[in-house]
Amino acid sequence: MSDDPKTLVSTAWLAQHLKDPDLRILDASWYLPDAGRDPKAEYDAAHIPGARFFDIDDISDHRSDLPHMAPPVEKFMSRLRAMGVGDGHQVVVYDGAGLMSAARVWWLFRLMGQENVAVLDGGLPKWQAEGHPIEDMPPVIRDRHMTVRFQNHLVRDVTQVSAASKLEDHVIVDARAAARFRGEAPEPREGLRSGHIPGARNVPFADLLNADSTLKDPEACRAVFEAAGVDLDKPIITSCGSGVTAAILALALERMGHLQWSVYDGSWAEWGMFPTVPVATGDA
Repeated sequence: MSDDPKTLVSTAWLAQHLKDPDLRILDASWYLPDAGRDPKAEYDAAHIPGARFFDIDDISDHRSDLPHMAPPVEKFMSRLRAMGVGDGHQVVVYDGAGLMSAARVWWLFRLMGQENVAVLDGGLPKWQAEGHPIEDMPPVIRDRHMTVRFQNHLVRDVTQVSAASKLEDHVIVDARAAARFRGEAPEPREGLRSGHIPGARNVPFADLLNADSTLKDPEACRAVFEAAGVDLDKPIITSCGSGVTAAILALALERMGHLQWSVYDGSWAEWGMFPTVPVATGDA
């Protein structure tokens, strides 16, 4: 893969830059409840040297009933400042699954107008498999101011997605597994209807990953989107269960050079409980 400090970097790139004074590494591990994993405990036991823990559930909008919605600008700025992350830093985000939740934090940084942020391809599993160093020490934190310029075009709400579904002027692409998309498997969150947003296409995020949980190259990703019937000439809204893996689709689109994308932050956690919006089942 070609390293790009604004989207995706390899473990070799990170090993080479590990001691850079303006590098900041974030462990953004997050798992569905049924995974039975505690990301903070795993971080405390072993993380890439210098990494800070980015808690997706904590650094979120607690005024919302929906899970881990994008935080208010002020909260993002203050939490990142307390983590010693700010202007002039190159940020690299990884997770303990390889590539699952790290893309969500990449998207959050982009949403806040921060562009020098990349996901670690293959994450902690690949880093450890290659014998790179890990530690259990907390990092030394020095405050750094962060300037935020909120990028409205990178996020969509239920009203905008409903309009896009009706007008068909965007393609809505759902990152959930096919059985959930078709309404054949129950949702992991209680109280949600099963199915998908009418007109949506299904690109399960796992289809964009290699066996080692690295992201497929841009041409292979393009082929996956096209095989799913996604019109790549239209703007794309990505969605999933709760706005986490939708960001993997956004990262793949960015790598492909398809820059007209946005993430439906509420995703199925919102759409599936809204009684007034329609739900489709079966294939798109």
